[in-house]
Parts: sequence; C-alpha cells; structure tokens
Amino acid sequence: VSIPAATHGWTGGVVYHAQETAKQLEKGYPGLKIIVKTSPDGAAQANALDDLSSQKIDALVVLPFNSDELTNPVREVKKRGTLVTVVDRGLKDPSIQDIYVAGNNPEFGRVAGKYFVDNLKQGNVVVFRGIPTVIDEERVTNFEKALEGSGVKVIDKQYANWNRDDAFKVMQDYLAKHPKIDAVWASDDDMALGVMEAIRQAKREDIKFVLGGAGMKDMIKKVMDGDKMIPADVSYPPSMISTAMGITAAHFYTNAPMRGTYVLNAQLITKDNAKEHYFPNSPF
Repeated sequence: VSIPAATHGWTGGVVYHAQETAKQLEKGYPGLKIIVKTSPDGAAQANALDDLSSQKIDALVVLPFNSDELTNPVREVKKRGTLVTVVDRGLKDPSIQDIYVAGNNPEFGRVAGKYFVDNLKQGNVVVFRGIPTVIDEERVTNFEKALEGSGVKVIDKQYANWNRDDAFKVMQDYLAKHPKIDAVWASDDDMALGVMEAIRQAKREDIKFVLGGAGMKDMIKKVMDGDKMIPADVSYPPSMISTAMGITAAHFYTNAPMRGTYVLNAQLITKDNAKEHYFPNSPF
C-alpha cells in the first residue's frame, strides 16, 4: 500500500485507516502480508514504488501523490504482473489500473448545492474552491448546477487550496467586500475551520451556516452536537483506502470478480446519521 504521508488532515485520515485496515485484513486472511509505505512527496513515492516492486509484491494499492509523476512508476510495477488498485487521484493512463476506487466528486457538489436550496432557499452565498484540478471543477460545476432556478445566488468564489490558513485570509476578504453573506460553501472541512475563525473574529452575525465536506471528526462532532453554524457535512471519506484494500485482498481469497471501478457515494451527513461517520480515534 503506497500512500501520501499525513501532510494535512485528510491524508492523515488515509494513513490511519490504511494502518488499521492492514491489521484487520491480516487477521482475517491467513497468509496475507500488507506493507504500508507513506511518502512526503511525489518523488519519494516513486522511489517507494521501486523498493516495493523489488520485493515481488502480488498487488499494489496506490493513492498517487499526483497523476503526472506517478503514472510511469506505477506502470513499471504493473509490468511485473502485479495487480494494481488506484485510489482517488487517477493516473494519466487509466489502462494501468485493474481496480479504481474513488469518491463521487460531481455528486459531492450536487449534494452540497441541494442542501443550500433546501435549507437556505434564498440568499447570497460565497464559495471556496480547492486547487485548480479536475476534482475541484467537477465539484463546483455541479454545485452551481444544483442552484439553478433557485433563490440562492453565488456572489463570490475564490481558491483557498484546501488549506485552513488560506481560507481564513479569503474569508477575511469576503467579509470586507460583502456586507451581507447568508451562508458559506467551504467545500472542505480544513477550509471550513479557517472560515469559522474569520467569522468569529469579525463578529459577523448575518451568516446562517457554513457547509464543509470530507467528514473531519471535529466537524462531525459539531453536527452531532447540533451546532447551528455547522448543521451538516458531505462525506468524502479518507477510509476509501480501506475499501480499496479490502477489495484487493478479496481478489486473492474469493472467486468473485473484483476488477472494475468503485465510486463511493457522497452522502449528506446530518444529526440523524452523523454517528455512522464519527471516528474519534482518527487524526482526521
């Protein structure tokens, strides 16, 4: 299993779930050995893949640091006859993978947009984008499509790099520019924390709620506790690494066909179902 190191909250969750799942699967499948390698950047991950492939591995589960840098290293592993499972960030050449596991990014945007239409009904919304990627484009495009024909209007959108500090600065900018903001789509829980801090410091009371995403435990706890400013969240679970590992192991221990694409639902997390998404021992 080759994954990014815990460079921010979500990847911290990936590392946690990978390590926990490795223990569970080794207990459940006699003779299974799982090696989990974390890498701080794309170059280090490419080197880690070289090391792993020299150990004659039967399968590789990889969450690429980025698509460009990791496509060729994964291709080299594949050439040795290794089963390849790719998670979340796809490769430039999808034909390399046998199995693909990811969240549903268009649905992530749709579910968030529908929440604004159903709960805000009308008002001014500011939007936080992540980084310029296909994932971000799919989320934002489908969020805006879900608002079409409603009374909810996007009055500003800027990139904040899925980063708490950047989101804090962007929210300060929004608060200075816009005298009335009814709600915020932060589109990510790390960014939502920065947004909340900027609102708190500015003592602005016009903002009814902030909607993040990805299922950070601190945010899920706020939803569980009935926090009016964080009434919901949208799932994009780092535990998708567990799904990928489970499917890959099952390929070797069952007769069921496992090759293919597995897209996990983006689920609206509310007070009613928040307990199912709460992992208190996870770093995320």
